[in-house]
Amino acid sequence: MTFPQTRLRRLRQSPAVRNLARETSLLPHQLVLPLFVREGLTEPVDIGSMPGVRQHSMDSLRRTAVEAAEAGVGSVMLFGVPAVRDAQGSGADAPDGILNLATEALAAEVGDALVVQTDLCLDEFTDHGHCGVLASDGSVDNDATLVRYTSMALSQARAGSQLLGLSGMMDGQVATIRAALDAEGFTDTLLLAYAAKYASAFYGPFREAVDSQLKGDRRTYQLDPGNRREGVREAVVDEAEGADIVMVKPAMAFLDVLREVRDTVHVPVWAYQVSGEYAMIEAAAANGWIDRRAAILESLLSIRRAGADAVLTYWATDVARWLRA
Repeated sequence: MTFPQTRLRRLRQSPAVRNLARETSLLPHQLVLPLFVREGLTEPVDIGSMPGVRQHSMDSLRRTAVEAAEAGVGSVMLFGVPAVRDAQGSGADAPDGILNLATEALAAEVGDALVVQTDLCLDEFTDHGHCGVLASDGSVDNDATLVRYTSMALSQARAGSQLLGLSGMMDGQVATIRAALDAEGFTDTLLLAYAAKYASAFYGPFREAVDSQLKGDRRTYQLDPGNRREGVREAVVDEAEGADIVMVKPAMAFLDVLREVRDTVHVPVWAYQVSGEYAMIEAAAANGWIDRRAAILESLLSIRRAGADAVLTYWATDVARWLRA
């Protein structure tokens, strides 16, 4: 018999060799933990569609952030859930609003150990659930929304947020907010642009997590899932406007977009493993259909392999502990 001269299996023969030959790594500091804090809670509340994830009280938020820091997680992303909403999302930029109070608390608690970042969008704070201010015809008014985003950005920066996650998908949001921050002396505040954020079915459980009041959909400002080139173009524009980092969201259903964005822009590229991705793996694992830990690690490794420099994931602390162990 003639045997092949090229024996690729040599690189797979043992755990030590496989580790040495591994092309893509997953490390704790590459993980970002999204956290939900709800105004008025004295104890955390479980989110039914996201097993293991909670709406936090201020005390449980602090504890969870400390646990993340101790595990080596690189950052936490804060989302606020207010008790009262209105058409303008007034709670978003109020100094005593839940998101700004939580930011102050975590900046003091863990700001030296990890990056405290905040979601900059109006959807959690509006009574209509859209990411911006509505015009008289019910459409989202892009430029009026930028005024609200500017105020929100300054409030978050004053509260101690080190990185603002611009998730609203309004045209010009990066340039507008960068100019406002610089004018107020916040030149070191980082901007994460949710550049390629798609109008996805995978956000379903998140709506429960923030008690979304959405009426209608967000297809006039979030991207059409059929458009790859448009996602890349959005990332290029955001980079040119001054984004320090750009995001692709969701992650696993848009790995092709993630790869192309990574190959195109020169800033770090992150991806968000969203609530629906989390819920599907948890549900399948609960039914005994897949190996939970193996599926979680494989999903995150695939996102890193596609080009993400960091990943937002609800498993961040668990995975960081596994990796360090």
